[in-house]
Amino acid sequence: MSDRVESTLGTGRTAGRRWMVRAAGVTAIAAVALGVAPGVADAQPQNPSNGDISAAQQAADAAAAQEGQINGQLAAAQAKVDDANAQAALALDQYWRKQQAYDDAVASAQKAKAAATKAQADLTAARAAVASFARDSYMSGSTSSRMTSMVTSGSPAQLLERMALLSAAGDHRSQVVTTVTVVEKQAASADTAAQTAMNQAGQLKQQATAALDSARAVRADAVAQAAAFQTQETAAQAQLQQAQQTVSTLQSQRAAATQFDQQQAAAAAAAAAAARAPAPAPAPAPAANGSSAVETMIAAASRWIGTPYAWGGGSLTGPSMGFDIDYGVVGFDCSGLTRYAFAQAGITIPRVAADQYWAGPHVSRANLQRGDLVFWATNTSDPSSIHHVAIYLGNNQILEAPESGSVVRVASMTYRWNGFIGGARPTA
Repeated sequence: MSDRVESTLGTGRTAGRRWMVRAAGVTAIAAVALGVAPGVADAQPQNPSNGDISAAQQAADAAAAQEGQINGQLAAAQAKVDDANAQAALALDQYWRKQQAYDDAVASAQKAKAAATKAQADLTAARAAVASFARDSYMSGSTSSRMTSMVTSGSPAQLLERMALLSAAGDHRSQVVTTVTVVEKQAASADTAAQTAMNQAGQLKQQATAALDSARAVRADAVAQAAAFQTQETAAQAQLQQAQQTVSTLQSQRAAATQFDQQQAAAAAAAAAAARAPAPAPAPAPAANGSSAVETMIAAASRWIGTPYAWGGGSLTGPSMGFDIDYGVVGFDCSGLTRYAFAQAGITIPRVAADQYWAGPHVSRANLQRGDLVFWATNTSDPSSIHHVAIYLGNNQILEAPESGSVVRVASMTYRWNGFIGGARPTA
């Protein structure tokens, strides 16, 4: 979740080296554009004194030492930022779980209410049947209309037929009376179940709100620390780059001055050597496990590279509105992206990163394959502390939704093994 800060730190550490490479490249290109060999000029370049170079080198060494000291301080700040990000991610996962429990409780309450409504309707019908029986008995002058019906029978056959019908009607009336009692109990039980479920739903909703409030506070602290970290890192980079540039410039001037008479021959020899050198071998293709489901899943996730990170965002159909600090941002969080990608390959995995760790066989670092899920935790011996998940692409590359303020991207795992708890293979 803190990849943006880590990536910026890596930029600072390599900025000086990149400057020296660019400086040499610009010198060579300028020389070729003028139609001469690299390093050849119209006049002898100025040769700085040993004292100038020594003073510049001492200044660069002091800047490097100061950067080392600042890096130690920044490492401590970075650890706090990473912990805050991890705690925020865990709080969001807890919110998801409580929200799901709340939704389940509401569904249970609605189901219980529906059962109570049906039971009440059955009870009303049963009572109506009893009332109808009482009315018929009153109108016939007896609580049993059997005698009147039999006396008025026109023939023995009609008498037998009426006796059979009246016996069946009497049995039905007895069943109605029994049903009244049973349905009354069912209605009362359904009402009680509905009330219990709604009470549980209310408690779970309160827990979900508390979890979200906690996440808001943790995340706000993490953002503040990240901002302070960025300010310090920018200043350290500027100071170190300036010192390195001074040393590099003086060394380039010294080299140009001392090698003035030999540059033409050296350039010719270098050109001949380059012509004889074999072409560089192509970079190896990303490792693949041959699964069409893996490639379908990776293609689905790659489609959204550049999409904003949204805390709590991502559905089975694509980006969705984020929560809290990312309210109004449409995008993915880490587990929202992975769940979406696997769904496009027909594979269902849970919503929460810590739960996705159990979505397939576990995979060690040495056995990771393209398409595996990779996880980070605050405690690498406790899977419940998992706070980030990404898709492994092979060759130490991952596809991830890193953190708020960033975007879905491809990143390197070369310096990301700290906190790595393991992988999982849902495609197995």
